[in-house]
Amino acid sequence: MIRGFGKDAQGAGVQAISFGAGGLRATVLTHGAILQELRLEGVHHGLTLGSDRMADYLGPMCYHGPIVGPVANRISGARAQVDARDCRFEANEGGRHCLHSGRSGSHARPWQIAAAGPDHLTLTLALADGEGGFPGHRRITALWQALPPATLRLTIRTETDAATLVNFTNHSYWNLDGARDWSGHHLRIAADRVTEVDADLIPTGHLPEVAGTPLDLRVGRAIRPGDPVLDTNFCLSDTPRPLREVLWLTGQTGLRLALATTEPGVQVYDNRMPLRPGAAPHEGLAIEPQHWPDAPHQPGFPSILLAAGARRDQITEWRFTR
Repeated sequence: MIRGFGKDAQGAGVQAISFGAGGLRATVLTHGAILQELRLEGVHHGLTLGSDRMADYLGPMCYHGPIVGPVANRISGARAQVDARDCRFEANEGGRHCLHSGRSGSHARPWQIAAAGPDHLTLTLALADGEGGFPGHRRITALWQALPPATLRLTIRTETDAATLVNFTNHSYWNLDGARDWSGHHLRIAADRVTEVDADLIPTGHLPEVAGTPLDLRVGRAIRPGDPVLDTNFCLSDTPRPLREVLWLTGQTGLRLALATTEPGVQVYDNRMPLRPGAAPHEGLAIEPQHWPDAPHQPGFPSILLAAGARRDQITEWRFTR
């Protein structure tokens, strides 16, 4: 089903597309390829934070549910060398660093519907050479699929005609209980290292082991607001891998999300401030499968460089059980 969902900042119409299978029903917006809603049969609340008002997504909820890129997370100094080309990006964080590719990132762009069916949706986005400071004419394809049993799959494909930087992610916030905050959720992550960061949240290059620290979630434990795991990139592998489960989030109701991804890292971030009208702090937990932050400045990190004429597929699945 396709319906109107208000207008973007330029006055262009935004559409909401719903599809489902296997007990799941998803709604995705053409603005930012936002996952606006996800429902599971038999559960009386939504699983991801969203809004029915387009105005909210043009304001404080700009990172609620979109595909963020072409480079998610931070690029220190808002600049990088790409194939001997000095690239400068928007310094939208503290006037020093680039966060989520700046205001011209994919989260704020109109995507086009390429195909839509009862259980799937394909959106496309064209990014021009130099847009946001990133090189290459790039074509981005986002394939959303609802699969039995109770699985939502996202495949993000990037193609480019010049060497460029690519690190997309979905930036949805999750609350499996439908409560005012996510207190009492249980979190497990298959990572034995994290990326250490400085006061600006820029990686130092050091990858400390989680053993013996509060960041050790390999067995899993209950988490609560203020927990030190929040706003951390967990290192899952040194390179992209075939699709595998890496993170498990369980609500107090027993509803469970297993995250599978091809990516070598996952950022976990707490929504500390209320961003929706009438909402509480810590309403949702962002789980962002991606490459490690600031990779262009860290030779030891998995590379986010994509060569001219090459293609990169990033796959994530959200698998739900009760």
